[in-house]
Order: sequence, then structure tokens, then C-alpha cells
Amino acid sequence: MAKVKSEGEPEGKKPAKKKDAAAEDENFNFIVRIANSDIDGQKRTVIGLQSIKGVGSRVAQVVVRKANVDPSAKIGSLQEDQVKALEESVLSYVEYAPNWAINRQMDYETGADMHLISQDLTLTQNDDINRMKMIRSYRGIRHETHKKVRGQRTRSNGRRGLTLGVSKKRN
Repeated sequence: MAKVKSEGEPEGKKPAKKKDAAAEDENFNFIVRIANSDIDGQKRTVIGLQSIKGVGSRVAQVVVRKANVDPSAKIGSLQEDQVKALEESVLSYVEYAPNWAINRQMDYETGADMHLISQDLTLTQNDDINRMKMIRSYRGIRHETHKKVRGQRTRSNGRRGLTLGVSKKRN
């Protein structure tokens, strides 16, 4: 079968690929800022929200549903009011989420239920680890000595440094 050539197409050259629809739109944002985190505008809404520390797949799906935003739309193509709705939903997640779905229940200092995100989560985790080290709890000592904390094996896994594997006995 012979290939039929169209009128304006030069011989031997492939037709130009269509540019990405998102790149052509002048309202497209390649970086979207939500909750002090930069999100790639090329990602889908649910996937993009997961780049915020403290927001996983389950939380992202709930937040998108609460904000009435299309989960498969690219986050960079959303309108400003939709981005604001997403941000408000992320920041107020603890108010409408069930108690088992938040990441900080019964805070040590305040006793409140919170869902921490981004830098707040990092600081609180570090404070908790430092408190365990100060009171010399078992977990704190394990953290200090850089060993496994949650009951994992240490004999055959997680070796570091000059530890050798199996060594054969020489005659």
C-alpha cells in the first residue's frame, strides 16, 4: 500500500506533534502553591495534593470530593476559586474527617485532635523524638543509637558500617 501524501506536507518530514493543551493555555499555572507547598501543575489534582507532606492518597481523595473539584483535572488548569477551595479543605480537614483518619489524635501537650501538614508535621515529629530521648524511654534510646525502633529484626537486616555478611572459616 502506498502512503497518500497531503497537499501541504513536505516529503520526508514527519508532521509536527501537537503541543500539550495545558502548555497552550495562557491561564495554566505550572506551579500551584497550596498550604505552603509547591505542587507541579502538570499533575492530576489527587496526585498533586499528595506532594503536600501529611496528605496521602486517602486524604487527597476526601479533600477533592469536599472541595467539589474534578479529581482527574490537572491542578494547574484549575481556577483560582477552586484552588482556594482546595486549600481551605486541606487546612480544615480535621473538622470534617473522622477521628481515625487524622494523623495526630490526642496531642501530648494540648490533648486536641489535629491533622498536621507540611513543616508543622516535621517539627512535631522531631519534638516527639527529642522528648522520648530526654525521658530515656526505650524508643528514645533506640532513636539515639540509630537502631530499629518498631520491633524489626536487627540480626540479618538493617546492617550498616563495617558489619560483614557470612564469613567462611579458613583452615
